[in-house]
Amino acid sequence: QVQLVESGGGSVQPGGSLRLSCTASESIRSINVMGWYRQAPGKERELVATITSGSTTNYSDSVKGRFTISRDSAKNTAYLQMNSLKPEDTARYYCNYRDLSYTLNYWGKGTLVAVSS
Repeated sequence: QVQLVESGGGSVQPGGSLRLSCTASESIRSINVMGWYRQAPGKERELVATITSGSTTNYSDSVKGRFTISRDSAKNTAYLQMNSLKPEDTARYYCNYRDLSYTLNYWGKGTLVAVSS
């Protein structure tokens, strides 16, 4: 069972920045996707950003231009650089690691991001 460990969450004022990290205990298929999702209180979990093993990225419209996803495949680690944070970015952020067919699909326990003045 692959374990995902997230870190880097915290409290920040609007306009601030945070960098999240997610490290997997082992690698899965050579072609895979690492991603970040978030869930705010009372809302459904939503996609934030994904990055494939070939470094193709995808972002939700709400974070484009503010967040950047990257990965270090040698370290089985994905990062999410979050700039210009807004109160509406407040949520628990979850790391996801999967293969293309979702046959292997793993989730971290999440890290809390709180944006307020």
